[in-house]
Amino acid sequence: MVSFTLNGEQRQFDGDPETPLLWVIRDAEKLTGTKYGCGIAQCGACTVHVDGMTRRSCITPISSLEGSSVTTIEGLDGREAEAVQAAWTEIDVPQCGYCQSGQIMSAVSLLQMNPKPNDADIDGAMAGNICRCATYQRIRQAIHNAADSMEG
Repeated sequence: MVSFTLNGEQRQFDGDPETPLLWVIRDAEKLTGTKYGCGIAQCGACTVHVDGMTRRSCITPISSLEGSSVTTIEGLDGREAEAVQAAWTEIDVPQCGYCQSGQIMSAVSLLQMNPKPNDADIDGAMAGNICRCATYQRIRQAIHNAADSMEG
């Protein structure tokens, strides 16, 4: 049995210890904001925070999370999260929206570590988050807008 915190609540998983975190989140916990994209940690749709750092949940075995704190898009909160979500809405970042939970999770993590990123910082932090609709320019602008909104 694996014990961990999910969005601030204690959880236990008593299944196969090699089950990827993504399937624990979606199937066992019924939280569907975290998406399955590629299954090989290349697209970023499954990005969550584990102990405050971004992690691809599709390749993370639940057994590696004993005692860890996991945050999904449903549990995301705080100043950076609010700023990112407002900026995303303000400039209408998503088209299809499939990748957006992973994009937002990565953007929030970036702003938590670097509150005033430049374009290179953003590109580096968001690398590996693929948007099939190619909204990369709007994503970058939304991150800049979120950073600006947190300054004042």
